[in-house]
Amino acid sequence: MKKILFLHGFFATGSCPMAKALQEAFVGKAVVLTPDLPLHPREALKANSTIIDREQPNLLLGNSCGAFLAQMLAPVVDIPALLGNPHFKMTEFLKERIGEHEYKAPRRDGNQRLVIDEALIAEFAELEAIQFAHCNPYYKNRVWGLFGEKDTLAHFSPLFLEHYSNAFHFPGGHTPTEQEVKTWYAPLATKILIEFSEYYNEHFA
Repeated sequence: MKKILFLHGFFATGSCPMAKALQEAFVGKAVVLTPDLPLHPREALKANSTIIDREQPNLLLGNSCGAFLAQMLAPVVDIPALLGNPHFKMTEFLKERIGEHEYKAPRRDGNQRLVIDEALIAEFAELEAIQFAHCNPYYKNRVWGLFGEKDTLAHFSPLFLEHYSNAFHFPGGHTPTEQEVKTWYAPLATKILIEFSEYYNEHFA
């Protein structure tokens, strides 16, 4: 069975409604892995690389900050990706939210508290500066973007199209509802899995 690695948004967790909706949408079709991501982006990239080495997923599916991470990972680990409302300028998002917050869904380690400070913002800034460093013509058609027409937080479809070819739109906001996940995200993810299944059959069968 195919595997999808889901990378959640900044305030979300692996048990968020979007993660659950994806798992429901792919029952009997694919395994959806939904880990809790570390707060710090370098740690998150390392943790996902470990999961990828172990699980060998067929698709990365990220939303918002998770899509920011998935875009950097995809060409390095050689796995196609679907980016939902990717936030390519996380520093702008974080600078307006300095202070203590809580995750919006339970984390497996029981820690619901997170702190946005200058050190965290600086770490995101370092990665922002090199986030497209591994883009190459081979991946132009292997990273797809899905953009909510009512998204008020991230407006990066033009920047996405500077690097990739396949941009899609849906009539929703930044964080999709469970129904929007099943109506828009899941079918696109399925299309990617089908389109690139031959590659994986050749390399991992």
